[in-house]
Amino acid sequence: MSQLGCTPSSHHCGLNVMLDQLREHLHNKRYLIIIDDLWGVSDWDIIKRAFPENDLGSRAIVTTRVQEVAAACCSNHHDYILQMKPLNDKHSRRLFFGRIFGREDACPNTLRDVSVEILQKCGGLPLAIISIAGLLASEGPNQEELEHVRNSLGSMSGTKLTLQGMRQILNLSYKDLPCHLKTCLLYLGMYPEDYTIKRSDLERQWMAEGFVSKENGQDMEKNARNYFNELVNRSLVQPVEFDSSGSVTECKVHDMMLDLILVKCAEENFLTVVDGSQANTAPEYKVRRLSVRLNDASNGTLLLGKISLSQVRSVMIFGRSENQNILPLSKFKFLRVLFIKDYPTSIDLTGMNELYQLRYVQIDGSGDDVHLPTQIRGLQQLETFDIWYCASVPSDIVYLPHLLHLSIGRLRGLPDGIGKMKSLRSLCGFNLSVNSLDNIKGLGEMTNMRDLALTGHIAYHDQDGIMDVLNSSLKKLGSLEFLRIYIHGCTDGLSPPCSLQRLATMQFPWGDSYFSRVPNWPREFHNLRVLQFIVDELLTEDVGIVADLPSLTDLDLHVRRPPKEMIVIYGRGTFPALKQFTLSLSNASYLTFQAGAMPMLQRFKITFSVKGWKKNGAGPAGIEHLPALEEVSAYIEHNQATESEWSSSEYAFRSAVEMHPGNPRIEVEHSNWVRFFDK
Repeated sequence: MSQLGCTPSSHHCGLNVMLDQLREHLHNKRYLIIIDDLWGVSDWDIIKRAFPENDLGSRAIVTTRVQEVAAACCSNHHDYILQMKPLNDKHSRRLFFGRIFGREDACPNTLRDVSVEILQKCGGLPLAIISIAGLLASEGPNQEELEHVRNSLGSMSGTKLTLQGMRQILNLSYKDLPCHLKTCLLYLGMYPEDYTIKRSDLERQWMAEGFVSKENGQDMEKNARNYFNELVNRSLVQPVEFDSSGSVTECKVHDMMLDLILVKCAEENFLTVVDGSQANTAPEYKVRRLSVRLNDASNGTLLLGKISLSQVRSVMIFGRSENQNILPLSKFKFLRVLFIKDYPTSIDLTGMNELYQLRYVQIDGSGDDVHLPTQIRGLQQLETFDIWYCASVPSDIVYLPHLLHLSIGRLRGLPDGIGKMKSLRSLCGFNLSVNSLDNIKGLGEMTNMRDLALTGHIAYHDQDGIMDVLNSSLKKLGSLEFLRIYIHGCTDGLSPPCSLQRLATMQFPWGDSYFSRVPNWPREFHNLRVLQFIVDELLTEDVGIVADLPSLTDLDLHVRRPPKEMIVIYGRGTFPALKQFTLSLSNASYLTFQAGAMPMLQRFKITFSVKGWKKNGAGPAGIEHLPALEEVSAYIEHNQATESEWSSSEYAFRSAVEMHPGNPRIEVEHSNWVRFFDK
């Protein structure tokens, strides 16, 4: 629709005009259109008017949970309904018992009969099975609890589980939550359907809203993490991304669960969701939390002008608006959370300094600039300040006593005096090129710092002086766990503290942040779990520097230049905890695994070039010596190579992997992008 200059809520594009334009656009084309999750017959009657019957072999695929809708979509005798089959009894039991007890045969015989009765009510639907299993797993399954769940589901029959029956199952999971988790779950309704939610964002928003208690003197961020993990364990949110330790870092909400959440939110006036098409029906009652979905400027302005904003605690805005003044900030007297996503233009937030309850600010847009007030010292409650495209940083930001997390544009410097920010736990975008030497020294006074991202381009004649000051500051950060290095050029002089759990140097199209070789200091990093390095050159002795690290589970090495000698991963129990190994090496034939190396390795990812393969014609040797290997991925770069050459390189690689007795999964991708230097 955007290609036609039309969006569903545009005032300049009525429904009939939009349908006519789409029909005209498709008139002489062979098209395949997929419509996902259609709920109403009336919606289909409108949508199908846009599809011309041009006898060019076009197709439309519709997914729906409603049999009536499926029948309406298949009025033509050529159409076909594919009924998705539910899980059979065997797979239903495996999923259900595995989620509760760890494996199917671990269910006590005394609980098996009532468990089977519950399973029958789930009708083989994975969401129903996972939801009920998540509820039972959180309670610690026993006869009384299982019977309570069975009785709560009443006379439901799983042979044809209806939408209402599915909602009943999800509602049972919701009702079982303690009050604080109900509140946290409802807050997920602030995000649009199918939105990938970052765990860290959600936890900090909960804290800003006051949902997270400080129990037994525990750190509030740890409690927020426990809340999140509880929702994951109960299968109320769906994991999307994991870190190296297996913890969920991003999640989604199933659309049926989101439907239930929004029903509960409406019942309790917990939050209000509005979009451009609802601008004329904005609620007249007081709004506590507001999630706005924009499609153009006029709708957004009209919408916010119709809503009572005096009691709003959270505002999230998603989508496009050309209006810099979309937010009437003066009306948000009690605002605690401000989140703006994908904003395409400049935005004026100069009135933000009067929002004295503000605790969380994140502006994640693609526009030119975010205009901030020159001073924000009055925001004494502010905990998270994440604005990447700010025009300038407020001059008194160093005087915010409760600020925990700060992210700013990589080209912006901070005002002098950052050593006063004693509470800061994460700082992303500290630019060594534009910050003063006093500020680099001030880093050492942030003794609560856990996560630090350094950027910049250190000129050669300044490098030694800056690095000496930086290393002195880093050594004082005894709580630092994660260090990210976005410094353009060689970083050999860097010497981080031994407390690190994660260390990453980054690669960019315009130049890498790299070491000439693997430095010696990681030998002492006994807590290091994740290591991501870019090195100019790699030798076997360099691998030995990190081979004995007892906690290392994830190693990512990118080698810029071709190897000069064979790189051997020795046996004798090297890399005792490593589970994932990612290697970018121009010539894969220079890599050898000896028996006994990497005994816990599950995933091996390698990038190599066809050019390097042509010289030796073999894949990595010794893959069969990795006993725990489950998955192997290859990213083959074939710049200026013939199809025969890159096909041969893929065949050689697959042959090397297929020697493994455990038959690990193999995935291969090809690319023309050159990542390596020739010399």
